[in-house]
Amino acid sequence: MNNAMKSTIVANRLRSGEWPLLAYLHELENRFAEIEPNVLAFVPEEHRWTRLYREADDLLHRYPKPENRPSLFGTPIGIKDIFHIDGFETRAGSRLPPEELSGAEASTVTRLKDAGALIIGKTVTAEFAYIAPGPTRNPCNPEHTPGGSSSGSAAAVAAGLCLLALGTQTIGSINRPAAFCGVCGFKPSYGRVPVDGVIPLAPSVDHVGWFASDVDGIELAAQALVPDWKSSLTHGRPRFGIPDGPYLDHVTPDARLGFQETCETLRANGYVLIEVSAFPDFEELYRSHHLLVAAEAAQVHENWYRKYKPLYRPETAELIERGLKASASDLEIARAVRLRQGAHLAALMQQHGIDAWISPSATGPAPHGLNSTGDSVMQLPWTQAGVPLLSIPTGVIRGLPVGIQIAGSWGNDETLVRWAQGIESLFASRRTR
Repeated sequence: MNNAMKSTIVANRLRSGEWPLLAYLHELENRFAEIEPNVLAFVPEEHRWTRLYREADDLLHRYPKPENRPSLFGTPIGIKDIFHIDGFETRAGSRLPPEELSGAEASTVTRLKDAGALIIGKTVTAEFAYIAPGPTRNPCNPEHTPGGSSSGSAAAVAAGLCLLALGTQTIGSINRPAAFCGVCGFKPSYGRVPVDGVIPLAPSVDHVGWFASDVDGIELAAQALVPDWKSSLTHGRPRFGIPDGPYLDHVTPDARLGFQETCETLRANGYVLIEVSAFPDFEELYRSHHLLVAAEAAQVHENWYRKYKPLYRPETAELIERGLKASASDLEIARAVRLRQGAHLAALMQQHGIDAWISPSATGPAPHGLNSTGDSVMQLPWTQAGVPLLSIPTGVIRGLPVGIQIAGSWGNDETLVRWAQGIESLFASRRTR
């Protein structure tokens, strides 16, 4: 089994029967047995493969004719363990009793099932989708973090243990681990994908998103997950804005150099890139967003924290304690900043004739060690504004993947994905260098 094979090719072969589902599942089981013990992307599950073979048989009986099969027939998908799935416990990477965290199945999960997907299992998350890491290792180098909080989902796709995986992002929990693990990660516009059936962190800025090995796989999932998704027919190249200033100062020197090389490659291929002073008040935006997340997390966890405070990891407890100290007026101001940020970006795009923004997907390659999930600072302004954000691998630094992220205008998700498809091919040869 070639884990570099395009997601859409595998999905099409499964749907057509060219790759018999049970034979494919057998190969995946062997790959899982070989790789998963070293990556630890999934929450342990007894009798996983007995369940999956049974569900595969059910799919084959329900859809015996290939022409009647849904788009994700037999496609293996991982689900971050803050999504509720019928028949699974939800633990959210925590030590809290799972019965306290139970709830109705997430509509995103139901949509994937209706499209014929096979749920390989729950993927590891940092505790309650914040920063206290789980056991997952980076498939590119097991001594380095896979990022977080959607660590298991990114690692599972990178290791070829599933074709697609669901995650969430409240600051940088999709695009950063995608960059660290060398896969594509997509955070749609805020509100474009429902968050019901998902344990929240900060509802004002929580987004559901997903991972795939390539941009075509991102769109394949979007067609199942976004009810009104219409593939863009946009042609031509976008004009990119580079958000110069204190925001880019967070990038390490070697990653900054790599980003500059990426920008030169784009210019050499006919793209227009314009440097714009986008976030002169970036530190204020940073503080405001983290205050909002802490205050809303404290509201979400109020009852659980009162009952189970000793069971919380120190990082999550600190977040909640900090949020409990925030006043109602502090939270109101932070929410107002979030709304202004979206309007500010839209105005800048119009003023400078920009179609989308381009920036590094992370401050640098995945840090060494597993005690931290890395810095989410590069995603913060885009998540705060609620605009669509897509990460693409573009190269390697010190043997570890790096990438760029493209941020579009709110609601313009389909066009953003189309533009990303045009850019992805420029860097295919550099992803394994």
